[in-house]
Amino acid sequence: MARNIQSLERAAAMLRLLAGGERRLGLSDVASSLGLAKGTAHGILRTLQAEGFVEQDPASGRYQLGAELLRLGNSYLDVHELRARALVWTDDLARASGESVYVGVLHQSGVLIMHHVFRPDDSRQVLEVGAMQPLHSTALGKVLSAYDPVAHTQALEVERDAFTPRTVTDPLGFEEILGLTRARGWAADVEETWEGIASVAAPIHDRRRMPVGAVAVAGAVERVCGEGGEPRAALVASVRDCARSVSRDLGAGRF
Repeated sequence: MARNIQSLERAAAMLRLLAGGERRLGLSDVASSLGLAKGTAHGILRTLQAEGFVEQDPASGRYQLGAELLRLGNSYLDVHELRARALVWTDDLARASGESVYVGVLHQSGVLIMHHVFRPDDSRQVLEVGAMQPLHSTALGKVLSAYDPVAHTQALEVERDAFTPRTVTDPLGFEEILGLTRARGWAADVEETWEGIASVAAPIHDRRRMPVGAVAVAGAVERVCGEGGEPRAALVASVRDCARSVSRDLGAGRF
């Protein structure tokens, strides 16, 4: 049987203690409540504080839960609500487009696929929920980078690999793409990440009108794009309509 890591157990106990109190707690309060030496308690609190999970009041020196922990909790709720709201609309989009549909969110400097609707045919397909995609080359990633300042920063800070000859990796070219994405309200990936594959994505907003994810249709280039190599207008419209519908269900109102 695997043994638990004691320092993590103690950190978790501290977070529960701070979450259950109605006031800030001092070092002595934390140490005595958990039966720890002050030095041990202080070391764990200092680590949690450095990670943003705990904050210390400058005047009193007492501790409380930090903003990072609250942000993670809100992200968990947002992601699960986003998937629940997207289920019907993404199913409809897959049927109407005849292509695979993905919903992605920002995670660890990339795009996490948190919902995937199979292309509605009899072909063999692999569920991609939990897969990661790059921010700089995929349609989902471009949309998130264009509308979410955190995603924008992360996309510029990470190494932008050239997956195909079409991949844009230089910062100025990437910024131009993001500007175009914001101007027209959608992004495309035409063989920039995978040869022979194209995708179109649009942003999803929540009740605060903040970008919480993106929805995309992906498929073979010859089906997604027209003769000029640009995504088909009807497909773009369908993706944008789906994103708006999910956003409205999240309380964003009309865009």
